[in-house]
Amino acid sequence: MNVFERIRKSICASRMTICAGLAAAAILTAGAGSVKHVTVFADGEEMRLTTMHSTPDKIIAEAGVEMGTYDEYRMSSLRVKNHTEIHIVRAMPVKLEMGGTVREMKTARATVGRLLDELGVDRAKYQPSLHEDVPIRKGLYIKLRTPEEIAAEETRARLEQEEAAAYVPEGYVETSRGALRYTNVMVMEASAYLPTDGGGSCVTATGLPATHGVVAVDPDVIPLGTRVYIPGYGVAIAADTGGMIEGDMIDLCMEDYDDCMEFGRRDINVYILET
Repeated sequence: MNVFERIRKSICASRMTICAGLAAAAILTAGAGSVKHVTVFADGEEMRLTTMHSTPDKIIAEAGVEMGTYDEYRMSSLRVKNHTEIHIVRAMPVKLEMGGTVREMKTARATVGRLLDELGVDRAKYQPSLHEDVPIRKGLYIKLRTPEEIAAEETRARLEQEEAAAYVPEGYVETSRGALRYTNVMVMEASAYLPTDGGGSCVTATGLPATHGVVAVDPDVIPLGTRVYIPGYGVAIAADTGGMIEGDMIDLCMEDYDDCMEFGRRDINVYILET
């Protein structure tokens, strides 16, 4: 082998050494570039990892976090990179009612709306009982109702409110002045008279003007000055007497002749109001 051949072989060997060194450096450089600092948040704990992994599942497993079937994770970036944060969201048990059937499930969705989207619920057919922005929490109860069911529930609620408003406690009678307490109720024979009847003075036995709201009674049965309530007539005061009013009889002062004639004579309930 002459000198030139030895020089050529020496140059080739040097080039191969340089190429191998560059390749090794490239590998090391590439390896160093794939190292990432990632933080995993789970169950109230914060775990900082230095990892070569780029798959969230592997990083979560590397952190020693066990994932349930319905648990999810959310990342601070679209893909794992340096300083990415991975948040573990634990699935919570909720109840969903539809058509009278209650279904128990677990979900890691953030809100009621997101859960309904996941389940593919048609909002035109079913409306949730809770606003869609309500956060999912443990034990949340969601009822899905059709427009017909909503209308029926609203009608039922309105009727219950009306019934509650119309309720009068025992011992009270509902009047135009509200519920008034009474001490006794008597069935009496009633008639009607005009202010000008009985002499035309328009003044009662107690000196009060005879007008609507004044009734004539037998003072031995209802003392003068007693307040009474008569359904269809209203609250009145026993302030007059009459020669024909004896015992369980009462005469109601009315200001219109036709009203007197129409009323005639009848049995009525007379509530003796509490003073």
